[in-house]
Amino acid sequence: MAEYDFWLFDLDGTLVDVDPAYPVDVMERVGDRLGQGFSEREAALLWYGQGEARRSLLAEREVDPQRFWDIFHEEEDPLARADATYLYDDVETFLSERTEPVGLVTHCQEYLTGPILDGLDIGDWFDTVVCCDDDIGWKPDPEPVHRAMADLGVGHNGHTGALAGDNPGDIGAAWNAGLDGIHVERDSPLSKDRCVRGDHRVRSLREL
Repeated sequence: MAEYDFWLFDLDGTLVDVDPAYPVDVMERVGDRLGQGFSEREAALLWYGQGEARRSLLAEREVDPQRFWDIFHEEEDPLARADATYLYDDVETFLSERTEPVGLVTHCQEYLTGPILDGLDIGDWFDTVVCCDDDIGWKPDPEPVHRAMADLGVGHNGHTGALAGDNPGDIGAAWNAGLDGIHVERDSPLSKDRCVRGDHRVRSLREL
């Protein structure tokens, strides 16, 4: 594997994950308000949003995506989310050994990301944290990655980096920003149903 001058990571499903019961509970409450019933598998599809799975499911149910997100954000409590979140056991060792700049580029919103990082006491592991939004852009748009690179001082000046994530959007954002894309293939309710193309595929950060 190539030597990198800096590292960027996705958060959910890459460095951390949640108790499997948590997405089911949240999506049950969201579904009740939408007049929809979601199975455990559908709750996982909505939660992890692999590829076009979330968009396709909402379209099939004729649910307006903006209404879904408005209700989702109203129903999700940041402290409950943080309490349900755990760190993958390979993450601390890998990040503690890094001397290169390390950044986080996540779709997890700022009001959720802060409590998660605080609850796990890992905020100081990252030299920058970029939370995607409508202004910054959403992966695979490269703009959030460009912002993280600018924060780290490694943008367009000869540095070689990689972005590691569990979702096709992470790999797309890496490629669109001129970085290597590393697919971190974690065990999840959807892991058997997906194949994400990347420059490298690993099951553990230890393989890096």
